[in-house]
Amino acid sequence: MQDLESTLKRVEQNLKAKGKYLTSKRKLVLRALVDADRALSAYELVDYCKERYEQNIQAMSVYRILDFLEGVHLAHKLKVSNKYIVCSHILCDHEHGVAQFLICSKCNKISEQAIAPALIEGLKSHAKQEGFTVISPQLEIKCVCDECAKSSEA
Repeated sequence: MQDLESTLKRVEQNLKAKGKYLTSKRKLVLRALVDADRALSAYELVDYCKERYEQNIQAMSVYRILDFLEGVHLAHKLKVSNKYIVCSHILCDHEHGVAQFLICSKCNKISEQAIAPALIEGLKSHAKQEGFTVISPQLEIKCVCDECAKSSEA
């Protein structure tokens, strides 16, 4: 990803064009997510902001900010771990569909990919046939990354 400041500036421009804004606290939390380059819980974000940026922010504020960032597609909540990660498409100003996350069970490395719309529609259709309605089609797949697989072979 580009350097942090130019990334944040571009995100602000994309949001402003949609009538949304990054307050100083929103920018702080987004900066932490981008800078950390890993999934963090709300409380880990509080600690990260304090340690890395010497800024205190309340957990309740972080939760509200994370809701906003999710709503504008700048962050994703990983349901299994209850942690948040910056969207890998943060610099784009268009939708990328439903996210699929490949999560290494050893080192917690995460890769985000978009799921093909046809696959999502097929899953929804199958769920409907079984008497279910899909609420969140986001997929989180437990994996082992190549680096961890190689290190366990050695």
